[in-house]
Amino acid sequence: MSGRDRIVAMVLAVLVVIAAGWMLLVSPERKEASKLSTQVEAAQAQVNAAEGQLANARAAEARYSSAYTAVVNLGKAVPPTQEVPSLIYELEGVTNKRKVEFNSIVNGAGSSASEPPPAAAAAGFTQLPFTFTFEGGFFDLEHLFAGLTSFTDHDKSGGLRVSGRLLTVQSVKLTPVAASSKGGSGTSTLTGTITASAYVLPAGAGLTNGATPSSPAGSTTPSPASSPSTSPAAPAVARVTP
Repeated sequence: MSGRDRIVAMVLAVLVVIAAGWMLLVSPERKEASKLSTQVEAAQAQVNAAEGQLANARAAEARYSSAYTAVVNLGKAVPPTQEVPSLIYELEGVTNKRKVEFNSIVNGAGSSASEPPPAAAAAGFTQLPFTFTFEGGFFDLEHLFAGLTSFTDHDKSGGLRVSGRLLTVQSVKLTPVAASSKGGSGTSTLTGTITASAYVLPAGAGLTNGATPSSPAGSTTPSPASSPSTSPAAPAVARVTP
């Protein structure tokens, strides 16, 4: 064998050794590295998803206080029970601002209930028919009637302003007061009879369904020793005003 042949043989032997080393050592390691890289990417995706959920949870926690307040204020418009005494108190509060006398309220009997508004029907609210009787001058009664339908109203920004019960007026009837009842002519005093409906939540539905001002229903408050301390977030501004 010539010297050239020996050199070629040695080069081939070295190449074989390098190829064998690649197959036995480097290639498996590269496959393992590729597998680990895939696992790292999957783990990073899970971390990103968890961080997104945490951000959403913190945002919901920051909004919880204002949302709870809004729900409680909406309960003034549609409470979970009839709460007729509070309705009478609200009506008296409206009449005291004007020269109107609140004479009577009849629950159910004597009032003609009509179909509730589509929104109230869709929500499953229970309709409570009432008949209210007031006495006063024409313009005083006109302002009073407008006030009865403004317990729940929209503000300029489109938010819902709640100051009392949600009422749907079905009819308004004005009749002159008899002269003998006031000791005068009676021509300037009228009796206003209003048939209207108030609403309550569906049977079995609570206003907050067990939620408290500090936590939703079914949640548990962790002990201070086991939970990290966090500074309270400023609540968002509620669009529903008391």
